[in-house]
Amino acid sequence: MKFNLSDTIAAISTPAGEGGIAVIRISGNDSFKIAGNIFSKTKNGSDGTEISKFDSHTVHFGYISDNNEIIDEVLLTVFRDPNSYTGEDVIEISSHGGNFIAQKILSLIIKKGARHAGPGEFTKRAFLNGKMDLSQAEAVADLISSKTNASHASSIKQLEGSLSSLVNGVKDEIINVTSLLELELDFAEEDLEFVKKDEVKIKAEKIISRLEKIISSYIKGKVIREGVRLVIAGRPNSGKSSLFNYLLKTNRAIVSDIAGTTRDFIEEKLIIEGVLFNLIDTAGIRSSEDLIESEGIKRSYSKMEEADLILYLTDSSEKDEELKEDTETFKKAFDQKKSLMVYTKSDLNDLKNRKEGIHISLLKDETIEALKKKMLKKISLENLTSGKSGEIIITNLRHRICLENVVDSLKSTLATLDAGMTGEFLSVDLRKALAHLGEITGEVTNDDILNNIFRNFCIGK
Repeated sequence: MKFNLSDTIAAISTPAGEGGIAVIRISGNDSFKIAGNIFSKTKNGSDGTEISKFDSHTVHFGYISDNNEIIDEVLLTVFRDPNSYTGEDVIEISSHGGNFIAQKILSLIIKKGARHAGPGEFTKRAFLNGKMDLSQAEAVADLISSKTNASHASSIKQLEGSLSSLVNGVKDEIINVTSLLELELDFAEEDLEFVKKDEVKIKAEKIISRLEKIISSYIKGKVIREGVRLVIAGRPNSGKSSLFNYLLKTNRAIVSDIAGTTRDFIEEKLIIEGVLFNLIDTAGIRSSEDLIESEGIKRSYSKMEEADLILYLTDSSEKDEELKEDTETFKKAFDQKKSLMVYTKSDLNDLKNRKEGIHISLLKDETIEALKKKMLKKISLENLTSGKSGEIIITNLRHRICLENVVDSLKSTLATLDAGMTGEFLSVDLRKALAHLGEITGEVTNDDILNNIFRNFCIGK
């Protein structure tokens, strides 16, 4: 898809459905002309309204009409370029809510010369017109889809330019070194040295260390963006579905004394202290001749492999031999780094002699609260919502890959230095690092990357 900034685009920017208002947005060179053809301050449309004369950032009450037929009374807001979201002339029409009215106004705008905007095309124009860089544009999509305080705070930081500032700061450091190395090439015959190779090495090592620390934040960032995949596993009747329902405060999963009731996984979302958990109740783990239950058990193991955190439940009221067998299964078959042993129904048997794991009872709220804290601690997210001042957490896989490529280029620079090669070869490595940094902010990009990013946006944003 080629980018055309000469035409005028329009879309409904509010979600579909009934509501108090709907907002229809127009952006482009003909925004004022198109709006002027359908908007007037009087019902008969004879007031000679000239939107092109309206001041920027002003709101006007009036009517949208089609051939003297009033469609709705609206508020029309004017934004003059470059002081608008897209950097172009923008009109926003706030009509009464409801799909019918908004669609009728949009159809009229299209008939008057605009075209339907594609997904994220308003934000794409903001990027292409220099109103924001690519990492900030991506933050807009993350902000819209944020479901927790942590994801909201992370998106706001990126939208405000925290990642952009880091990238530009590192870029300036590399440019300074590269320019000196390339200046040396112009005076090669005079054997002048404008920057010592030891200084280049020290600077490259410091940048690598800084970037590797930020790259390592991606695991936390992925959790902020997508949530923790939490699987509740265990034998049949170990209390999996009961805990699932208790955490959700609803009877989402069927609870029964009959073993094997849950035959497939059930997934719901849960927020604990600002952290999103994708909560999955699985079929009880046991040997079964039932083909459907066996398939459910197979899916349980598949979900456990994908999980960020596993709660392995054991019924405290079981016989000692079964408890011992469950404990051994947990230690041998589960990744201890991402798994918690949970003894359920502790009101029936407190198991004080068993210090491993955590003991809970659905009759004792304090035990469930203790479990929640243990879950957050297990995945090192106890302080996720607060975060350190100035800490940069990357939540986007594209950003992580770009930063890893920067680090690889800088490590190549170190290898080139160790090999005693000339500044010409050093410059090549450093320029590769600069190119990868430019990919983050969009200085270096292509149509395929941009289309892939913006196709995930909603229409109207």
